[in-house]
Parts: sequence; C-alpha cells; structure tokens
Amino acid sequence: MKGDKLLLLWLALLLDEGLGDPHNRWHPVAWLGFAIAKVESWIQGGEPRRDFWTGLGVWLGGSFVVGSAIKLLAALLDKLPQPLAMLGKAALLKLTFSMRGLRQAALAVEQALQREDLPEARQQLAWHLVSRDTQALDVGQVAGATIESVAENISDGIVAPLVYYAIGGLPLAWMYRFANTLDSMWGYRTERYEWLGKAAARLDDGLNWLPARLTACLLVLAAWLRRENSRRALAVMRRDARATASPNAGYPMSAMAGALGVELEKVGHYRLGGGLAEPKVGDIRRAIRLMQTATFIGVGVLSVGLFLFRRHHRRT
Repeated sequence: MKGDKLLLLWLALLLDEGLGDPHNRWHPVAWLGFAIAKVESWIQGGEPRRDFWTGLGVWLGGSFVVGSAIKLLAALLDKLPQPLAMLGKAALLKLTFSMRGLRQAALAVEQALQREDLPEARQQLAWHLVSRDTQALDVGQVAGATIESVAENISDGIVAPLVYYAIGGLPLAWMYRFANTLDSMWGYRTERYEWLGKAAARLDDGLNWLPARLTACLLVLAAWLRRENSRRALAVMRRDARATASPNAGYPMSAMAGALGVELEKVGHYRLGGGLAEPKVGDIRRAIRLMQTATFIGVGVLSVGLFLFRRHHRRT
C-alpha cells in the first residue's frame, strides 16, 4: 500500500482538529448504526442459543464486510495522485475517532453549568455523552458524569482505533469501530440483548483490554506533564480500576479521578476516588486538557512504534 502510516496518523489528527466530524447523516459510523439496526429488525429473537450464534455471526460477518470494504476503498484511493490518496486515507482514519467532538460535547455541558442552566446541562450530557437517566443529577453529578465519559471515551473513542490502525492499518481500525458500534447498540443485559449481544459485548471487552490500560497510563503521564497529581492518579487507578462492572472502563476513569482529585460515582454502581472532592464545573476543563495531552502522547508513542517497525522491516 502506498503512503506512510506514520504521516497518515498525524494528518488524521490535524483533520480532526481542523474539520471535526461531518453531520451524523453523512458519518460512516452512523451508517454502521443504521445497518446494524436494519439487521436487527430481521432477527426473530427469544431462544438464547440461537440468539448467541446469530449475534456472533453478525459480529463476524459485519467485521469482514467492513474490513473488506475499507481495504477496497484504500486500494482505489491508491490509484489517485499521491497527495490526494494520502488525504483520502487520512480522512478515513479520522472518521474512526473524534477528539474534537468529545471536547465539544464536554464543553457544551460545562457552558450550560456555567450559565447555571442545570436542565440544559443534563440534556447535553444525555444527548452526547451518557446513556443513563440524567434528570435527577445535581451539578456535581453532572460534572462527574461528564468527566467519566471523557475519560472512558479517550480509550474507545480515540486510543483504541489508533492502536488498531497502527497494528493492522485502516481495515483493522474500521473493524474495531464496527465492533464497538455493535456493542454500543447490543451490549445490554436486557431480555432482548442478553444473548443477542453477548458475543459483541465480550469481544468488545477483549478488544478494549489493551487500549483501556494504555489510556490509563497515558493519563498518568499527562497528569505529570500538566502538573496535576500523577502519583494519586496511579494510586487511585491501582485501587479502583476493577470497581466497575466493565473490565476496562474503570482504568481510565479511576486514573482521571486521581489526577483531578475528584470522586466519580455512578450511584448504585461504582465509586472511583472515594473520599476525594466532589467534582466542580471547572474540573471538566481540566479533564479536557488531560484528554488532549494524553492523546498527543499516545500518538507520539504509536509514531515511535511505527518508525521502529518500519526501520526493522527495511533492514530485514
């Protein structure tokens, strides 16, 4: 394949910062969601064994179709003049992650809280960041939920697709994005999805095992660079990372809690950084800064890895 993976990585990051995401109507991830919903409408559920194998089949078949389509599209782009090919493939990579979109979503909540418009803050939180009911959340809980979402989405919304791009190029990055989208739609323990979404949920846990732990380490480094409390970030991560039902989400969230010195709680589910201060509105901006710093450190680490791999490959 023509082009330089390392250059594409940084070009995609620049495209994200400069242009952001297209409207949902034109976003390929939204198209994936539409396709998954369409497939679901054809599935007659109700029998656990059949639902499980159907869900696994959708995961495998969808991953193959998405990966093959992206591989074909990348090959077609390679037939264009080199600058256009690079730009097109960088755009494809950019569409698998969204640092700017995550920042804007968090800032929308922060701005509503600064205006003391709690209903609007709750609405922005529910629209863009969390799936939980936000109507009863107070100011501290809204701020805390925003920080939690920022921390978790650094992993599965930024770091993970870039890690899989570094490992397997654009097809693998998009296969991850499909798997993560399927989990976000089917990975619930309800009567409908208990078995239909079980394969998607478990496989998504496996795919996010490494990115979640890498993200937590990146947040510790970011805390040190930002003069937040990196020691406390590491200590809280080691103590609380397994407190969540998810085997992965607790790692970046607990590291973020420790770095900021705040307690992050989902009532009835988990408490990270217990005994620390209640989150305040200003802590959202601090979380965003840590997110941006952790992302750039992560891209730097992946760049070094790609450079060393290319150098070794040339020698052999």
